[in-house]
This record gives sequence, structure tokens and C-alpha cells, in this order.
Amino acid sequence: MFILFFLIWVIFNGQLTAEIAAFGVVIAGVMYWFLCRFLNYSPRYDLFLWRKAPLLAQYMLTLVWEILKANLSVFRLIYTAEYELEPAVVHFKTGLHSTFARVLLANSITLTPGTITVALSGSEYTVHCLDKELAEGISSSVFVTLLEKIEEGLS
Repeated sequence: MFILFFLIWVIFNGQLTAEIAAFGVVIAGVMYWFLCRFLNYSPRYDLFLWRKAPLLAQYMLTLVWEILKANLSVFRLIYTAEYELEPAVVHFKTGLHSTFARVLLANSITLTPGTITVALSGSEYTVHCLDKELAEGISSSVFVTLLEKIEEGLS
């Protein structure tokens, strides 16, 4: 995270001089200290994210792909005159343990067109779907599978 803060500092400055680098190291250090002190962040979490980077990248690509597929599906549902929409509210639970994974799943569902996460309580989700067809398989989606893999090793 320290390196990320430093890189953002350099990018926002638009150039790299000794003075900008020195200030960047100090500012990145203060921000990293703040994260560790007040937001329960740790270098251990940095290592975890580094090890899981390929899975996180796969998750992001999968999210983009699912958003594109859902866009086409919603487009078809809206512009097909002979089909009557049947909105549905779905309740389901997952085996995800970390708050990070549960919130990431809720946000991914909301980002996917045609579905909105209405509530998240513990590991129980309430999701509103534009059509009951969009609710099929939501509890065992590719998102849940990838998040379970990402969660392995997280204590």
C-alpha cells in the first residue's frame, strides 16, 4: 500500500524529482501509518493481497464480462415486447467469511445490470432482480466461487 500511495503521489505530480520523491516518501509513510494505526491495516494484509493479485485480476475481468452479459440480457428483456417482466426478490446465504468478500459480492451484484443488493446481514443477502430469469443461480454464481478462492488463507 505504501508503494501505491507513493506511485499515486508521483502520478499526480506529473514528474519525478528528488524533492517530489522525498515529499512522496514522507506523505506515503504518514498515510500508511494512519491506515495501520486507525483502520486496522497491516503489512500482513499487503502480502495477502499480493499473493491473491492474480485471482483479484481474474475476479475483475469476470465482473466486467458478467456486466456485459447482463447488459445484453436486460436490453433483450426491455425491448422484447412479447415478454412480460416478472420482478423478483431473492434471499440467499453464502459461505463467505470475511467482510471484504461479502461486501465485494454485494457490490458486484449491484454493479451487474438488472440486479440490486437490497440488504446484507451477516452472510444473508436480499437481492432485487428485474426479472426472475436474472435470479437463477445467483447464490452459486461465478462471483461466489472466485471469492471463496480469494478468501482461502485470509484469517
